[in-house]
Amino acid sequence: MSNLDLTFGGVPTERGAAPTYEPATMKYDLLQTINEPADLRKLDRRQLTQLADELREFVIESVSTTGGHLSSNLGTVELTIALHYLFNTPDDRVVWDVGHQTYPHKIITGRREAMKSLRMMGGISGFPKRTESPYDAFGTAHSSTSISAALGMAQASKLKGDHRNVIAVIGDGAMSAGMAFEAMNNAGVMDTNLIVILNDNEMSISPAVGALNRYLTRLMSGPYSAARAAGKKLLGGLPQITSLARRAEEHVKGMMSPSTMFEEFGFTYFGPIDGHDLDSLLPTLRNIKAQQGPRFLHVVTRKGQGYKLAEADPVLYHGVSKFKPDAGIVSVKTAPSKPTFTQIFGDWLCDMAAKDARLVGITPAMREGSGLVKFEQQFPARYFDVGIAEQHAVTFAAGLACDGMKPVVAIYSTFLQRAYDQLIHDVCIQNLPVMFALDRAGLVGADGATHHGAFDLSFLRCLPNMTVFVPADENECRQMLFTAFQLDTPTAVRYPRGSGMGIAVDQAMTALPIGKGVVRREGKRVAILAFGTLLKVALEAGDQLDATVVNMRFAKPLDAALVDAMAARHDLIVTLEENVINGGAGGAVAEVLESRGRQVPMLLLGLPDHFIDHGEQGQLLASAGLDTGSVVARIRTRLASVRP
Repeated sequence: MSNLDLTFGGVPTERGAAPTYEPATMKYDLLQTINEPADLRKLDRRQLTQLADELREFVIESVSTTGGHLSSNLGTVELTIALHYLFNTPDDRVVWDVGHQTYPHKIITGRREAMKSLRMMGGISGFPKRTESPYDAFGTAHSSTSISAALGMAQASKLKGDHRNVIAVIGDGAMSAGMAFEAMNNAGVMDTNLIVILNDNEMSISPAVGALNRYLTRLMSGPYSAARAAGKKLLGGLPQITSLARRAEEHVKGMMSPSTMFEEFGFTYFGPIDGHDLDSLLPTLRNIKAQQGPRFLHVVTRKGQGYKLAEADPVLYHGVSKFKPDAGIVSVKTAPSKPTFTQIFGDWLCDMAAKDARLVGITPAMREGSGLVKFEQQFPARYFDVGIAEQHAVTFAAGLACDGMKPVVAIYSTFLQRAYDQLIHDVCIQNLPVMFALDRAGLVGADGATHHGAFDLSFLRCLPNMTVFVPADENECRQMLFTAFQLDTPTAVRYPRGSGMGIAVDQAMTALPIGKGVVRREGKRVAILAFGTLLKVALEAGDQLDATVVNMRFAKPLDAALVDAMAARHDLIVTLEENVINGGAGGAVAEVLESRGRQVPMLLLGLPDHFIDHGEQGQLLASAGLDTGSVVARIRTRLASVRP
């Protein structure tokens, strides 16, 4: 729905008119008086436009100094103001889907000054977080959960008789996930007071795809809504005429919109309306608030609204580092930097696809983040963005594999968690050659607990038929991707966010022996068995301790013979992994030693048994005791208790 003339109440409004950004012009006269929504509700309606301008300026200023999500937040300024102005939050619940559009919400709910610490260690989260504020009704960061959570809250309100309003705000990209429709299907038959607001900005992170997106793009307005309500009231006592009117209504609706999908789910549909026009938003929300039952409001917004650079390229400005607002994101030519693991994967995927026509690439709405842009350009017929639908992505891949294709599912570690049942039942039980390229394994940084890939070694290594590759550097990653693709069984290659040690990448592709580790340093008394990119820390610790260091390479199958050999000639076995200790690779080593009757002291180093908040990756590793200094100190302490 781009550049449409939207109509509300017979008055056309033009979408897309946005002020030119003028840096440092706002003094925040109104915004600085808003410490909670109760202060907002004291304002005169005529002051809200000024507040929106100030709030948008403050978001730009804040994110430019801290980094974070920008485009999505600029698109929800007026909607945020309208919701808190008309509803009695936090008693009324507002549930934001994903939550990367909630900076305006945070600012007017008492966290304006805390924006200086956004996504920093010890600071506020970039997503809604129940422990952070009573106004954050539900913790989010993954998509498509809002309607389910809001429905639960609405039903709880009904059971308790406290009559609060519950609103779910969901984007058009998030509406592509099956969970959203499962919730809609349930809500439509529960007769619960629930308001769902579809924030239609024509994209998620990558441009939205699928039949639903095409439907929303075609759908213009519902001018029959007011007539329908009036007709029901007028004809309510005349059953025969009501029946005739209903048939006529369906005929008219069929001419006016391509579908009545949302109403078929049992919702009363309103819209679409311009989400940046307070003169439309406020009266519409006020009228919807006064009604009962499941209601669905379609709001059209623009990502990046009010900042022309973000409007022009909302993907570039979706998640940003620090920048100067008047100049925007500037590409500075510097000496070539180390390639990221994501880039290593993207290059390998194109190279492998050129060699094997069976290769297909699949992403659940993360084209840019997973490194598939070049692949889509070079092999468009073999590129599949299935939308925000991880479960479907995995079973879709299984279907492709059944009929001779070799699918590669590019997916973040944290997002694969959403398709675990499909991974087990549809891929592993059938032993299908589906390859998973797991980006963002380990600690990812500022996105925090919801995005850390902390559990994949634990939940993958327990699956029969699965092979789990753990590359330690860039070149090993490329060769492992090639090796995994050669297998005709389920495989996973897990690699972290960012770059590695700067190892040169061999463009030739060579298959590695499955389940075999490599001794990287010979030492005495202590053997450090490293899984993945923490090999760098292991080597540094090994130099300080004169310890043996092993690059294990595989979490499954484990090199049992090598583990046994290390146990036979060392006093202490140390495992090191960027995964939770519970059920992780260290546990796999302990299982091997126990099965062979080896009673050797062990020290398992990995992520602790609690969720780790946001911060810089280095800070988080240090807080978990996985930096070099901490590893050395912990090994020395443990070694002191071990008899030579």
